Amino acid sequence: MTGREGRGRWCRSRAVPAVLAIALALTACSPDPNSSVATRTTSTTGTQALTSNPTTPTGTGPAPTPPTTAADGSAPHSPAAAPAPPAPPPPSEAPPSPPSAAEPTPPPPPVVPERDTPAPAAGFHSSISDIDPVTAERMASSWRPGCPVPLSDLRLVTLTYRGFDGADHDGGLVVAAAVATDVTGIFRRLYDDGYPIASLRLVEDFAGDDDASMAADNSSAFNCRPVTGGGGFSEHSHGTAIDLNPVQNPYLRGTLVLPEQGRAYLDRPAEPGVIRAGDAVVTAFADHGWSWGGNWTGPVDYQHFSVSGR
Repeated sequence: MTGREGRGRWCRSRAVPAVLAIALALTACSPDPNSSVATRTTSTTGTQALTSNPTTPTGTGPAPTPPTTAADGSAPHSPAAAPAPPAPPPPSEAPPSPPSAAEPTPPPPPVVPERDTPAPAAGFHSSISDIDPVTAERMASSWRPGCPVPLSDLRLVTLTYRGFDGADHDGGLVVAAAVATDVTGIFRRLYDDGYPIASLRLVEDFAGDDDASMAADNSSAFNCRPVTGGGGFSEHSHGTAIDLNPVQNPYLRGTLVLPEQGRAYLDRPAEPGVIRAGDAVVTAFADHGWSWGGNWTGPVDYQHFSVSGR
């Protein structure tokens, strides 16, 4: 082959691939609206490359990115929107007033404890009162018309005495009005000396029965009754005699002992309530002009004190 032919063939062999490459390049650069496949580009050396960007029509901006789905199928997370500002209050409503300091709560009023009627102070107390209709009705078993003294000459004396239990007790007895003050003075002395008294009740609590009153070891005064073991009115019928602790200080005439429980005290033991010659009890009565029946020669009445000595 001649040089010219060879040169012309070489030129054709080089020109054909060049033309083909240009054609391919033009074809690849032409937009294909129906294709979203990767675009092929060819370099001048004939090397081909693949791109993953889809073609975009001229004049439209970049295609929106399709939303992705989370692996668990939930909707994709979007950034939280900023909270909206609070709406202003309606014009008709007044804005809330600012909190004010709490006003101090006034202290509660002081509690004043309820008080019953004050109890009397400890110690001896006494009172002297007339025989009112209520007391007169109560005395129906001890006083009746024909007694040596009218009710108007008698007085009800209430006073404090010391019991055998060592505690204070309230009691009462009816005496003549003329000796009522002396009686309160005598019983105050007995209280101060600590002399015990078993009971101090009106004989009416025993229906006027002197034997029942003695058996209960009750100290009493007025009782319109005959002399024990004899006739006529006793000094008790005048309200001028008192029997004190009859059990510890019995009445004795021969073999008769009243009350029967008093037999244990005939020897005059030095025991509480027993009255003995010259003791504080005898002295208290004697200082007010009263005599003791324990000094009698017969009968002997250890419980008995009287103004007349009978």
